[in-house]
Amino acid sequence: MTLSSSGSPLASSWPETPPGADPLPGQLDRWLASRGAELVAVRRHIHAHPELSNQEFETAALVARELAVAGLSPRFLPKGNGVICDIGEGERALALRADLDALPLMDTKDVPYRSTVDNVAHACGHDVHTTILLGVGLALAQLAERGELPGRVRLLFQPAEEQIPSGAPEVIAAGGLKDVSGIYALHCAPQLPTGLVGVRSGPFTAAADTVEVRLSGRGGHTARPHLTADLVHALGRVIVDVPSLLDRRVDPRAGVSMVWGRVHAGEAYNAIPSEGSLKGTVRVLNRDAWREAPELIKKLVQDVVAGTGASADVIYTRGVPPVINDRMASAIIAGAAGAALGPERVVEAEISMGGEDFAFYLEQVPGAMIRLGTGIPGAEAPLDIHQSGFDVDERCIGYGVRVMVHTALAALSAPML
Repeated sequence: MTLSSSGSPLASSWPETPPGADPLPGQLDRWLASRGAELVAVRRHIHAHPELSNQEFETAALVARELAVAGLSPRFLPKGNGVICDIGEGERALALRADLDALPLMDTKDVPYRSTVDNVAHACGHDVHTTILLGVGLALAQLAERGELPGRVRLLFQPAEEQIPSGAPEVIAAGGLKDVSGIYALHCAPQLPTGLVGVRSGPFTAAADTVEVRLSGRGGHTARPHLTADLVHALGRVIVDVPSLLDRRVDPRAGVSMVWGRVHAGEAYNAIPSEGSLKGTVRVLNRDAWREAPELIKKLVQDVVAGTGASADVIYTRGVPPVINDRMASAIIAGAAGAALGPERVVEAEISMGGEDFAFYLEQVPGAMIRLGTGIPGAEAPLDIHQSGFDVDERCIGYGVRVMVHTALAALSAPML
């Protein structure tokens, strides 16, 4: 699939700048009016052909083809399932990131672009993220040809955002942030009406880790629990007491949330098992509290189990750090969104306890992620991301392109980023 049947998708469609006129808003509007349907077609193609984490080879190939048609020189990540592409010249450089992967969910929508892959669906909007960044790249390529791009912009099409370990460290290892002074991204937000963007400085999404507790001890008959370690009782203590104690041991402003999602012990109703386990998530907004969480939780589990006679093995697995938006970067993207859409369409984003591996980039360079409104008008209740019927108002693609093109130009012209 290509965005244009002949030559560069923008070669004949980017309008000349009238003398003395603001070159960007009007040009973007006209280009999107003529090419927006082709971007929608790209989104629908990706949506209908989703690929799971670490399998995004066809999606990456599509992106690379379109960038090459525009005269750019994309390069694949070592595995071939991600793409990095620089636009423009100069020492000043910033990065824009999109994620490529889909989720292992059935697509239950009744639409022509419904997923053609069983139990795989773009239920998180990554198809939209990819399409927007592709459109931004095509637009910026034309600006670079005309000498109107004041620096370099690096496009990062990242695999495996939905999997642990995730793809951001792979992109960083491949040189994705080399010589980059800042990074920006957006994420679909069905809770916001299409045409609005949500911006927030500071904590944006939480760190997301997993913790598993395995208990062992002497089992036996439920008629004689005093002769056993009573693992079901011990598990119950861990389930209730550890999150409660954690709340008292961490500053409440750190935003720590520990929730169990799975518990298993035994099969027979009248037999106390000798093994049991539970597994859950730990989500943290504060970076320092996140770093301290593993050892603290392990100690709390051991303290709670100590009086039961059971033995505890705690397996704590790091997921992603918290996304902490840089203050200056947030101001830049908020101003750019206001210039692109109007200041009344920029609202304050809520903090999310979900995880986002964009955080790995922010541990290396300053940057910010925003929420792009994708809410469908007239929907009885907006479907959240990670639901099998998730869809977007496709006008959001044009809004996203406008915001990120403005962001790239504003960030390249800013004093610090």
